[in-house]
Amino acid sequence: MFKPPRHHQLTAKKQKQSRKFSLETTEVSRTMALATRQRRTPPTDLLTTSSSSSSSSYTKLDKPKKSDAGQDEVDRGLGWLLPLISLGMLRYMSSTTNIIHDCDEVFNYWEPLHYLLFKSGFQTWEYSSQFALRSYLYIIFHKLIASPASWWFGEEKVRVFYAVRIFLGLISTAADAALVVALSRKYGKRLASYALAMLCLTSGCFFASTSFLPSSFSMYAMSLSSALFLFEKPAMAVAIAATGVILGWPFSILAFLPITIYSLVKRFKEAFLSGLISSLALLVLSLVFDYYYYGKWTSSVLNLLVYNVLGGGESHLYGTEGPLYYLKNGFNNFNFCFLLALLFLVVLPVARKKYQPDLLVVISPIYIWIGFMSLQSHKEERFLYPIYPLICVAASAVIESFPDFFRDKHDPRNPSVLVKVAKFLRPVILGLILCVSHSRTFSLIHGYSAPLEIYKHFEHHDDVGTGSVVCVGSEWHRFPSSFFIPDYVAQVQWIDDGFRGLLPFPFNSTLGGTSAAPPYFNNKNKASDGQYLQDLEKCTFLVELQLQRPVLSRGSDLSKWEVVAALPYLDREMSPPLYRSFFIPHLWLQKNVFGLYKLLKRIPK
Repeated sequence: MFKPPRHHQLTAKKQKQSRKFSLETTEVSRTMALATRQRRTPPTDLLTTSSSSSSSSYTKLDKPKKSDAGQDEVDRGLGWLLPLISLGMLRYMSSTTNIIHDCDEVFNYWEPLHYLLFKSGFQTWEYSSQFALRSYLYIIFHKLIASPASWWFGEEKVRVFYAVRIFLGLISTAADAALVVALSRKYGKRLASYALAMLCLTSGCFFASTSFLPSSFSMYAMSLSSALFLFEKPAMAVAIAATGVILGWPFSILAFLPITIYSLVKRFKEAFLSGLISSLALLVLSLVFDYYYYGKWTSSVLNLLVYNVLGGGESHLYGTEGPLYYLKNGFNNFNFCFLLALLFLVVLPVARKKYQPDLLVVISPIYIWIGFMSLQSHKEERFLYPIYPLICVAASAVIESFPDFFRDKHDPRNPSVLVKVAKFLRPVILGLILCVSHSRTFSLIHGYSAPLEIYKHFEHHDDVGTGSVVCVGSEWHRFPSSFFIPDYVAQVQWIDDGFRGLLPFPFNSTLGGTSAAPPYFNNKNKASDGQYLQDLEKCTFLVELQLQRPVLSRGSDLSKWEVVAALPYLDREMSPPLYRSFFIPHLWLQKNVFGLYKLLKRIPK
């Protein structure tokens, strides 16, 4: 038998081994290719990833997931329970302890509501049918709660006052809770938790949340509209924005523009129809209620816009402030939170992947609104209310982004010392904001709550009999509303202490009540004949603030008056700005000067 040479045998053996190695290599390659295909993102995920990377939208799911076995793969964020409970508790505290910050709240909203319920109350020139600048639709919305409360509590009108406040607190709770949950689902628990803490405890939100003002209603709408926008419901966001503008404050339309425009860009047809239907429905309702109460076809929304815009407006008659007023006021009510909110645009280049475009759209009204309102000569604290929740959100985003300034771009997960310091600073800064906020809230409540408390003492002096007259001089602008005046008091009368502006008059049922156009009203803020009581002997009670001034007050004549109640009241003019604005332990009482807010009763002759 032929036997091949040895070198041919070696060659054949090598070829066999080579073929075997080649087969093994091919098998490994197939295995690796299969594994690669298994790890490769499915086509639908590829589209999603590509879309999210090309778009600057960001959600909390973009964060790397922790691999702890006990933790869910997907962080579902904060639920509804914690925000509702936390905000509910703080809003209830606000409704029961909040002071009245502006006489406009009393005379333009509480008094008309009191008149609709009890057929008595003060009327301002804005509610004269000659001018018709205020919408009764806004009043009727609150009457839905006030009417059942008045039936339930009967003669205890003060309880109706607080029932309406609790109602306002509930609306604020629901709107702000929705905003917190939306932030949590979009950007994670940390940012949402910071925002929740600030919405609960910053002084601005604490006080504005239960104020009976259209600007507060626009604030509720701003929170809810922003939440719906982050929930990817642009049509509903636009509908709520329209509600905040028409039912609330028409001028707040400027603050709602960013969300409205971006929602129209996202889903034009749905957002446009939603906004159009909501606007038309509310305008028709407003027109109907205005016709019913003013006794003629008129639109208070249009009248207000014409008076302030086309008519040139004369709001400067009611006081003017400098261009820095809102910056100072913002710091008083939000302290360092306000400063951080203004720095959001500085943080944006570093954290633009997280916050553009959605959060930028939500926060942008801060800059638009402050810039626009600062250009107006007439300024008031309540004018900033619509953007208060956004200040908390912007500051939370800045605090949450602290570590991003110090991360290594090539190795973002590297826990450098600076990153650790920045993470440590986040709760420290938040804690500082909340402490200073509590200091501000404490100072205002304990320094200026005397008027509300003094008027509650009337219920203990009904022994004077019916037909009593309460006289108020320079303290007319701190009158807390007719809800604090019991039925045995026949009248509240103003007495002349030198004020030369136009004061409210009681609604005149003889002339037509809400449909009247009394001749004593004017839109020039000029005092009217008859606004002051001339015969002071008719006064049964006297309410006044006694300050450390060289001029003697009427109540100092103890032969005519006896003090039945007196509470300390912080003297703003004589107290240093720092100590009157913020409560500083031990120094608040030492540095500030206090007067006495008094209720006096005439001594029978």
